[in-house]
Amino acid sequence: MKWFGANYGIFPYRLGNQLSMAALMAIFISHSTLLSQTKKPNIIIMMTDDQGYGDIGMHGNPYLKTPNMQAIAEKGIEMTNFLAYPNCSASRAALLTGRYPYRTGVTAVTQVDHFMNTSELTLAETLKDNGYRTGIFGKWHLGDNSPMRPTDQGFEEALVHKGGGIGQAAGPAGNTYFDPILEHNNVSKKYKGYCDDIFTEAALEFMAQKDGKPFFTYLATNLPHFPLQVPDERAEPYRKIGLHEDNALTYGMIDNIDYNVGRVLNHIKRLGIEKNTIVIFLSDNGPRHRRTKNDVYPGRWVANLRGTKTSVYEAGIRVPFFVKWPNALSKGKQFKNMGSVIDITPTLLEMAEIPEPVNIKFDGKSLLGLWKQNDSSLLQDRAFFIQMHYGPTPFKYMHFAVRMQKYKLIGPHDDPHNILYQPKDGELKEVLANLELYDVEIDPSERVNRASDHPELVENLLERYETWFDEVTEERDAKGIQRIYLGSTDQRNVNLSRFDWGGPRVISENELGHWRVSTKAGTYEISLDVPPLATDGTAHIKFLNVHVELPIKKNQERVVFKNVVLPHGDGNFHAFLKTERLATGPLFVDVKRLD
Repeated sequence: MKWFGANYGIFPYRLGNQLSMAALMAIFISHSTLLSQTKKPNIIIMMTDDQGYGDIGMHGNPYLKTPNMQAIAEKGIEMTNFLAYPNCSASRAALLTGRYPYRTGVTAVTQVDHFMNTSELTLAETLKDNGYRTGIFGKWHLGDNSPMRPTDQGFEEALVHKGGGIGQAAGPAGNTYFDPILEHNNVSKKYKGYCDDIFTEAALEFMAQKDGKPFFTYLATNLPHFPLQVPDERAEPYRKIGLHEDNALTYGMIDNIDYNVGRVLNHIKRLGIEKNTIVIFLSDNGPRHRRTKNDVYPGRWVANLRGTKTSVYEAGIRVPFFVKWPNALSKGKQFKNMGSVIDITPTLLEMAEIPEPVNIKFDGKSLLGLWKQNDSSLLQDRAFFIQMHYGPTPFKYMHFAVRMQKYKLIGPHDDPHNILYQPKDGELKEVLANLELYDVEIDPSERVNRASDHPELVENLLERYETWFDEVTEERDAKGIQRIYLGSTDQRNVNLSRFDWGGPRVISENELGHWRVSTKAGTYEISLDVPPLATDGTAHIKFLNVHVELPIKKNQERVVFKNVVLPHGDGNFHAFLKTERLATGPLFVDVKRLD
């Protein structure tokens, strides 16, 4: 007996028994359909940067039309109460790990506060281990050096910018959204075009590769984050209707995002993979203009929500969320159940039928039962905990929220970026005496404080917050702040920036800091890019028992230390300049291992 289609094990075919071609084709088509149904789904996550819940046409925005974003909801599901963290890095760490960012090491957005601990297992790592190709395009914002880069955390293909945004102190200096210098698989390269278009084009090329594997594409645009830079033709229609220039530029950037969302959706159609591709669209936090709790752009539509980016009020944490998967999810459904950014990883793993990793504590819950069977039993009485501050040490009670489906407890603060030092007991007592409670189901604008009406609920939610805070901060403290590796085989040339340094003076004028590093013993060349100096002075390097200095001249732009022998070990790497008694820091430090 000869087996026809032996690679598939479909059926025995006796040469003497001539089956009709129609019968053969019917069996083959049936088997091909079975294969397509059992193949793991492709996954696309599109995350925008500082796009508020109100920055969507279907959410009542009187100026914006976002048809491509909305097409995902129309062909799939919208969650109208989906929550993120109030800042970029925290939401990204939560999305990729399914865990509260305070556990992972991430508390804020710069100067070691955004370093995600390398012990964290990311969604990309788990998918890669289960046969997926993995790619990130756009914003990473969880550490620019080994072992924290996207390629260290499961992404095989990475085209990203440094730091929290193009043009920030992470460098390179003078970078803009047009013709930017980006990092392609850890190599700096200058690109032609507008950043959002560049990231999208790279993502399309990645998805078009034919290797038989499903893909995970994380398209994390840096739009509409400051600086507000966009081609004039995108902003001009909004200028013509008389909008404030900030709004015209922001809406022009969102229009550019929507155009590229459409490119992605059309691309998977052309590839013939739309039905078995999961597409998720969301933002990382609310809109930003200034940094206090009630600020909004002049005339900015925020869907009547209170607050802004960095705020724990609803406009700071409630974000658009759409998902579609034609093979498995109904279309046109809308859920008011509370979901959150920590739910994405456990949900996607269940959708891909991949077991949750052992010894990993997910804080999020899978939403698949809700989406497929309207089963919200796992989401009952759940609370989502939010806190945001600046600096490496979180302080209990300062700028937090406990969000449930109906009620929300808030310890507000007008300026969370100025929570720099441990508050005195008097200030903490004042905070606890003025907690706010809102019924967000009937009062999503958070106008009527119900704390005095429900004192027992306030105490219950406060106790739940205290338990959460102690648990997650103790886990973070036990790990310590992630160190940057110097001299590793994975990254022999390391660029240190002011964006990544720490120390007490970085929270004052950001003129001096140090870098927490782990070094391999060896010989290094260390170069300092120097800010303008008014007089001659000296440049210094210190690490453990090593201290080297060189003279530096007025207006000298760069100083190079050759053949510096560094020992193996963990410590604080110091590079500084002295033209007077109070030292200042360089702009960048390049550390190159020679041996």
